[in-house]
Amino acid sequence: MVEVITATPEWRDLAPMILRQRLVVEGTCREPITDERIRNYLSGLSSVCGMKPLMEPATHRSDTHGWAGWIHWENSGAHFYAWEEPMLFFSVDIYTCQRFDATAATKFTRDYFDAVEVVAREF
Repeated sequence: MVEVITATPEWRDLAPMILRQRLVVEGTCREPITDERIRNYLSGLSSVCGMKPLMEPATHRSDTHGWAGWIHWENSGAHFYAWEEPMLFFSVDIYTCQRFDATAATKFTRDYFDAVEVVAREF
């Protein structure tokens, strides 16, 4: 039987021999983000992070929640989400098994979307 833990104040690395790097970048923007902008962003992010794409970026729009996009890299991938309501907002989740420059990825994201405000958290 597997024990299900719903919340824990401490994180324990169950696979310290496997390199994992995560970065979440969120921001507010001046205009709605389109399908084409998401695909071009994910392609550009691949270069900035030094990742080898295994596919073209994929996108999909939900009438309720807005755009989502994803790209698969040799060393994991990135997910992108964009809202128009209740505000113009985006969230990017980068997960890799290869080191990348989190500051460069954050700056690229800010500049690419001409973000009004950006926050980033690496873990």
